[in-house]
This record gives sequence, structure tokens and C-alpha cells, in this order.
Amino acid sequence: MKIPKIITALFAISFLFACNSDDPNETPNDNYSDIYNLPSTPFNYSNPNFPETFTPYVFGFNNTPTDNPITNDGVTLGRVLFYDKNMSNNNTKSCASCHFQEFGFSDNVSKSDGFEGGSTFRNSMGFANAGFYSAENFFWDHRAATLEEQVLMPIQDSVEMGMNLEGLVEKFSELDYYNPLFENAFGSTNVTSDRISKALSQFVRSIYSYNTKYDKGIEITNDIFEDFPNFTAAENLGKDIFNGKLTPGAIASCVTCHLPNSIPLHFDQPIPDNVNQVIFSGAEPDNIGLDDNINVPDNGVGAFLGIESFYGHFKTPSLRNIEITGPYMHDGRFATLEEVVEHYSTGVLPHPYLSAHMKNGDGSPRHLDFTPEESAGLVAFLKTLTDYELIEDEKYSDPFIN
Repeated sequence: MKIPKIITALFAISFLFACNSDDPNETPNDNYSDIYNLPSTPFNYSNPNFPETFTPYVFGFNNTPTDNPITNDGVTLGRVLFYDKNMSNNNTKSCASCHFQEFGFSDNVSKSDGFEGGSTFRNSMGFANAGFYSAENFFWDHRAATLEEQVLMPIQDSVEMGMNLEGLVEKFSELDYYNPLFENAFGSTNVTSDRISKALSQFVRSIYSYNTKYDKGIEITNDIFEDFPNFTAAENLGKDIFNGKLTPGAIASCVTCHLPNSIPLHFDQPIPDNVNQVIFSGAEPDNIGLDDNINVPDNGVGAFLGIESFYGHFKTPSLRNIEITGPYMHDGRFATLEEVVEHYSTGVLPHPYLSAHMKNGDGSPRHLDFTPEESAGLVAFLKTLTDYELIEDEKYSDPFIN
């Protein structure tokens, strides 16, 4: 007699749950913890603890537009979008498929794989401190006027992701797990390409790098021309080569392109406040003599602009995390930093539109002719720009459970 009562009770319970599961007003698992792992309180992206070396002058390099400030909820949405493979036509590629956190948000191959197996046209560069790229134009050829434009272009590329914006909006509007993220970031669940662009841009701009061996050294001295007490002899030698201290009368040095607005009138004078000692990306594209003619597959900025005198000019990327962002150059032609340094030492070619600071007084290509010790020192210095905290920081990592 007890068994029927138990069966009846179980049936009643199952019926109750069945009715509840059909309730249109119920929002089961509304935090979508089975989809992504996000903290109940968003990570702090909007107020990072910059060191004092990031001065008001340095913040003048900031390219954040007034209509898209970094917010914790906006970056959280951007982070999920960045890692979502639904971003591609066949759900196989995300932004992170070509920009890996462990490689400084670059790729470790010369060309990345697209959604159908094709190869991208250029090497994927790292994202660290993209928000401080004062030239504002993005991609190797500067074809995107802003970061907000840039983040949508790979999505629409026929090789990379193969989507169109109308299809993208329709697709993501049907993914319920974005409802709370868009609501928190923008005040409603409405999905638009503009909101996707802004959220992705916020995430990329939030990838700040300032926790390196170099940053600890510059905080101690506040002078790139002084020996850093936390550096080895080789690293300090490389730093002196990089900043031109060893060759004060030379036409140019590494800082000319990679630490713009950084040099006082004389290296032995005090560093003024209005200099940059922490942003290692160039202010304009350059031709560094990778080729000796214009009959090459990729002429960079010149091809985009249709101006021959800019042929062979490419964006000067940030050197932060350069140790882990190889292979190098727009086409990934150099596998190691040693090869990059050797290019500047002996390999600069007489391109017809070689940048002026890459030439000697007679117009010939400028070779720095490093000794083996100097080459090793310069490589050692470049490795001090690696931010190991950044490449392991959870707040920039893949949030998806599966």
C-alpha cells in the first residue's frame, strides 16, 4: 500500500517541475554560469593602478574616444565577444583564435588560419597598450581610422571570419546569454554592430602592460639613460644601444621609432616631464628596408593610400611583450629577435622609399654593425619588456566554460 503513495508523490513532484519549466516568466540559470565563468562583481578594468611613469604627458597618447570610455561592464561584454567563436561564419573562429593571451595577444605563426582554413594576409600583431597608439590608425597598413573600425573588419573579412554585420547582429541577438551583458554595458539587451564594436574596443584598450622588468627599472631611476639597478650588465648595455646613449651623434637610434617623444636635448641632461619613457609604439609608419624594390606582394600603407612614395611603409608596433609575439614584421619573415636585430645591424636594404632615419648621410642604408656582445645585449633588453602578469591575468582570459 505504501508503494502507490510514493509513486503518486513522485508523479506530483515531477508534474510540478514540468509545469515550472514551461513558465514563460521563469529565467532559469539567468547568470549563465554553465556558459561562461564571470565574477558577480566585474573585474576592475576602468581604474588600473598605473605607475607614476605613466605621466599626464603619456596619457596624451591615449586614443580613447569620448563616446566610448572604458567601463567594467563594457569590457566584460567585450571579453566574452572576443572569445566567442560564434563571431565567425561557421562558429570555428573567435578574435582570440588569432590573438592569444599567452603570446601577448598575437599569434605564434607568420600567418593565421581563417574560418575555412585560408591564411590571413599578414601577421597578427600584439594588442598591449593599443589604447596608447597616438597615430590612432590601426592595422599594419593603417587602413582603419580608429580601433572601433578595426575590430569589425576581421569579422567581415572573407578569409578571417566571413560574416556581415547584419548577419552578425541577427546571430548574436539570438544568443540569450548576451542579454545580461548588453543590459549591464549599455542599458538594454538590444544588440547592434555599434555596441559590438564599442565593447570589443573597450576590451582591447583595457589590455594595459606596465608590469615588466623595464617598468620596475624606470620607476627606480625615472631616467632611461641611467643604469637600472635591477638590470644585468647585458640588459643595461642593450638599453644604452636602444636609447642611443652609446652613439649620441648618430642620425637615429631605436627610440626614434619605438619610444617617440622620449629624448632630451642631450642624453646627460635631466629628463623633463614632457617625454615618453613607457610607450614603445611608433607615432607613424616606416619603411625599414625589408625589401629593395616595390615589386612585392605587400606594399603596406602605400598600397592602401595609392601613393607610391609610401610603398613599403608599415605600422611601427609596440615592443612590449616582443619576446613572445614572434614571428616578426608584417609578414612574419623573422622567426627570432636575433634575426630582427641582425636586420638592423647588417640587413637594411636600399628600398627606393626607405625612411630617412634608416639612411646614412649619402643616402645609403644605415647599418648599425653590432658586435656579437651588442646584439646579445639588445636582445636581452628587449626581453625586459615582457609582462608576465598580463599574459596570465584571469580578467583577460577565455571566460567560456566549454
